[in-house]
Amino acid sequence: MSSRYYLAAQLPAFSINAASAVPITEEYFTDLCSRCLDEKSIKILKDLSLEPPREQAATGSTFVDAWYERERSLRYALAQVRAAKLKKEFSVNTQSLPADIVQIARTASGMASPLEAEEFLNNERVAALEELRPIDGFSADSFFYYALKLKLAVRIKKFNTEAGMNAYRAIYDRILGEAT
Repeated sequence: MSSRYYLAAQLPAFSINAASAVPITEEYFTDLCSRCLDEKSIKILKDLSLEPPREQAATGSTFVDAWYERERSLRYALAQVRAAKLKKEFSVNTQSLPADIVQIARTASGMASPLEAEEFLNNERVAALEELRPIDGFSADSFFYYALKLKLAVRIKKFNTEAGMNAYRAIYDRILGEAT
């Protein structure tokens, strides 16, 4: 247990927003954890992703399972709303999706720009992560929380209007080039 206190003491606090810098890399965080956590926790940490598996499967962490269930529900709700807008069929059983998550998907799908929708979804993900945050700051789940928070921060940093417009123009030009 003392190694977890040592690990927690080494981790810098940070906020998730586009303006602030991410204080450590995911690789460095994983390396720190590999020195202080047990093998089962390290495996869960290394398998951790912002994209949950399609099928529900126990990970060995109630926190990670809860995060995956919420994120999976959000992704299914987004797919359902987008499919309905395109008048397409969506074959996953979505009857059990929580109403608040369906509302988040509807709100995001109704936004004018994809960037605005992604920023909204990122904010909702951050709020969900904070809602699920473990009380015990020295539990393995608290380090999984930190890892997910770090992954979200890194993902948010990748959203850049200028880079997005450049990529859009390159794809658009390539499509026009193929059409002629």
